[in-house]
Amino acid sequence: MNKVLDYLRLVKFSHTIFAMPFALLSFVYAWTTLSPEKSLWLLLLQVIGCMVFARNVAMGFNRLVDRDIDAKNPRTAEREIPAGRVSVRGAIGFVVINALLFIAVAATINTLCGWLSPVALLIVMGYSYCKRFTSLAHIVLGVSLGIAPVGAYMAVAGSASLECWILALVVMTWCSGFDIIYALQDAAFDRENGLHSIPSRFSPRTSLIISALLHISSVGLLLWYASYQPMSWLLVLGVAHFVAILALEHILVTPTRQRNIGIAFGTLNALASMSLAIYLIANLLVY
Repeated sequence: MNKVLDYLRLVKFSHTIFAMPFALLSFVYAWTTLSPEKSLWLLLLQVIGCMVFARNVAMGFNRLVDRDIDAKNPRTAEREIPAGRVSVRGAIGFVVINALLFIAVAATINTLCGWLSPVALLIVMGYSYCKRFTSLAHIVLGVSLGIAPVGAYMAVAGSASLECWILALVVMTWCSGFDIIYALQDAAFDRENGLHSIPSRFSPRTSLIISALLHISSVGLLLWYASYQPMSWLLVLGVAHFVAILALEHILVTPTRQRNIGIAFGTLNALASMSLAIYLIANLLVY
């Protein structure tokens, strides 16, 4: 049991809640608008499985690639691989097994998902190398999470739509913005070790302005996506809660006050995605 927990901590399994609600929202949107002749619960389990397997690949691969960097950083030195709780060989096996499971399950959904599954893995794994050569690594992370609602929609429809791409952009800008906030705590370490990020390149003030601009963009994109949903009090409350939580993040973390980064990154973003998905999914089902 302890070994299982080590692997769950390795991939920060609790952070699955960031992109998963958006994938479920996109899934329900596609299902309610298209009414396909498929087994709802089987397809839902397949989509959730793909989400979990893909994220396990992304995080497991990231921890493998970054193990030497993590060992040098006091904040990350106790992560599972540098601390010896998960071996390199075990982590490689974990990544390979999850990659194969992802491709296999995606192939059972439809032909398009099957063919695109290796492409999705390349995107989510490619992020791990980006901070070695570009400060735009945050955007790449956003892209890797943003493909979740596109994949969920494709699982139902067998093709993409404008709505799922808009939702993908919401996720991309939202995640990029909060990843910049998270990276503030490693800015000095990154500069000393030749790693690239917005906070290692710019001042904390400028970094937070860039993060805020990304979050403002995500709000604008969310309003665009909301225009495709039935107008109701559930829709208004869902969007309002999401906007309020993003605003609270930028109130809690300032250039001179960064002790709340953990709360802003983990707790608030989990609440943002969950509350938005709950309200908007309910809106689709009720109206």
